[in-house]
Amino acid sequence: MMQRKLFYKDGFWATVMLLPNIVGFLMFLLLPVLATFVISFSNWDMIDAFKFNGLTNYKHLTEDPVFHQVLGNTFYFTLVSVPIGIALSLLLAVFLNQKLKFIRFYRAAFFLPVISSMVAVSVIWQWIYNPEFGLLNYALSFLGIDGPTWLTSASWAMPAVIATSIWKSLGFNMLIFLAGLQSISDDYYEAASIDGASKVRQFFSITVPLLSPTTFFVTVMSIINSFQVFDAVYLMTQGGPARSTSVLVYYIFQNAFQYFQMGYASAMAYVLFFIVLIITLIQFWRQKKISIY
Repeated sequence: MMQRKLFYKDGFWATVMLLPNIVGFLMFLLLPVLATFVISFSNWDMIDAFKFNGLTNYKHLTEDPVFHQVLGNTFYFTLVSVPIGIALSLLLAVFLNQKLKFIRFYRAAFFLPVISSMVAVSVIWQWIYNPEFGLLNYALSFLGIDGPTWLTSASWAMPAVIATSIWKSLGFNMLIFLAGLQSISDDYYEAASIDGASKVRQFFSITVPLLSPTTFFVTVMSIINSFQVFDAVYLMTQGGPARSTSVLVYYIFQNAFQYFQMGYASAMAYVLFFIVLIITLIQFWRQKKISIY
């Protein structure tokens, strides 16, 4: 009986301590998610009365050519930015894992963009991409190359946004990989050196396999973040030109807060949720299957 009283007493105080977090979760996460699901079955525009329209919004998504375009742009952004970003951050982490002078300064310098405001980053890169006096076209001119109008070109605007996004997140992924590298024992590399393995062979035979859990985490987080890209597009191109950089989250923003089609925007939000969920589950399934072998 005494133990039961202590159990209920501890449970009561644990609930009291967790109550602010629980209330915040319900108010700012769970309830909005449920409300969005309900709104996705309506044509609510925040002005007229709330009216259900069934699956009309989801049916309209299958017929909307703009939705198909922005969905393709989102997959394009993900398929290009994620592999390149992971490869560069891994190589950077390997470099910054060496015993070099001023190594802490280098690590801090590469991590600085992560904590920088996206507004400041966008302003800097807009100046770099400027076709008339930008740093990038100025550098290309020394090679005899006439640089394009990066952010106003339908062909080059998306690669420019991708490059900026990779640069912005490079330091975060680098830090995760660096932590993974420092957890690998030097004994593996010493044994491989004795057997005559080169640095390249050691990298692919020791570093890459032992970093598999870290790579899996970085890949999952990178894919989720890439599907949610918004600020770079909003600040640098506004989805243009000709919607060549318009991604799914930006189109959701336009429908919700510019066109006031909250029902349609909510339906797109749930389509995005299920796409990310399915891709994440596939990754977990593949990782679990690989770890079995």
